[in-house]
Amino acid sequence: MTSALDLHPSRFHVYVQIAMILAVITGIEIVLVYLPIAKWFVVSALVLLSAVKFMFVIFCFMHLRWDKVFCTVLWALLRLFSFADSRPLSSILGLLVPGLSG
Repeated sequence: MTSALDLHPSRFHVYVQIAMILAVITGIEIVLVYLPIAKWFVVSALVLLSAVKFMFVIFCFMHLRWDKVFCTVLWALLRLFSFADSRPLSSILGLLVPGLSG
């Protein structure tokens, strides 16, 4: 008779599978850069693949998958409305390029 532990993979195996998926996505990103296709497609694909990798990392390796929904939503809102990220781009460029902010 099999126990409940035998039917569910351990978290270690889940982490290894996720690491393999992330490695495959990284390989696709590297190959994609060197393919002779339109730059807009390459950039769009890289952004999409990076977003997928980001979601894997935050939900699995940062344990948000097993957190309460409230904590996950709170984390997302804090990241979305954080002060450092909400500065206007013109003020950042004004610091980098002299004479731009007039």
